[in-house]
Amino acid sequence: MTALLPPLAASGPSLAWYLTRSTGAVALLLLSVALALGVADVRRFSTPSWPRFVVDALHRNVSLLALVFLLVHILTAVLDSFTSISLVAAFVPFAGSYRPFWLGLGAVAFDLLLAVILTSLLRGRVGPRAWRVTHWLVYACWPIALLHTLGTGSDVKTTWLLTLSVACLALVLGAVLVRVLDGFSRDSARGRGLAIGGAFAFALGLVLWLPSGPLGSEWARRSGTPSSLLGHASTSSSKIVVNP
Repeated sequence: MTALLPPLAASGPSLAWYLTRSTGAVALLLLSVALALGVADVRRFSTPSWPRFVVDALHRNVSLLALVFLLVHILTAVLDSFTSISLVAAFVPFAGSYRPFWLGLGAVAFDLLLAVILTSLLRGRVGPRAWRVTHWLVYACWPIALLHTLGTGSDVKTTWLLTLSVACLALVLGAVLVRVLDGFSRDSARGRGLAIGGAFAFALGLVLWLPSGPLGSEWARRSGTPSSLLGHASTSSSKIVVNP
């Protein structure tokens, strides 16, 4: 299959390139929804029309669906010869040559999500304590995934991706806030303050970083895009979307 991709890459991004971008965006959205549903499940949220087992099943299914889209995202990125991302770089953080730091964040997020889902599927064998500790990794997985999306995504300057990112950020911040106020009600005020402060410090950091980062000039070069792709972008700008 990879033998069919170089001719497409020679004239611009292939179908795999567009699939990589779209499945990555969907995976981020699903991961955000799964996190919010996880908070609702932890809080034992239920109504007559939404029993708790419905919330639990929806959380599990959305998480698995996020993993499916993430696997397609990785597969199409590896098969697409335009960016030359190896299978190793998709799983081993910071091992690639295309935007290595930002691509590495994606590998970290995937590894964390995989650990969370595997321990959830094997919850009866790993025990509730190990499952609970591992499940907290999702709170690290999500911000890393968002940074990967913003740092690596070629659509970061488009309205639709910015809107999607802001919506996911608002959803997760709201979920974390509810989780902290409810789940930490018996803990110290210091613990609640650190959790809330950390979440909103991350949001503020994004606001301060984006204008000089992905939304700034020459982000493709500064983020580590190989010079060969930058040269191709300058000669076929009508066929490729690479952040200037």
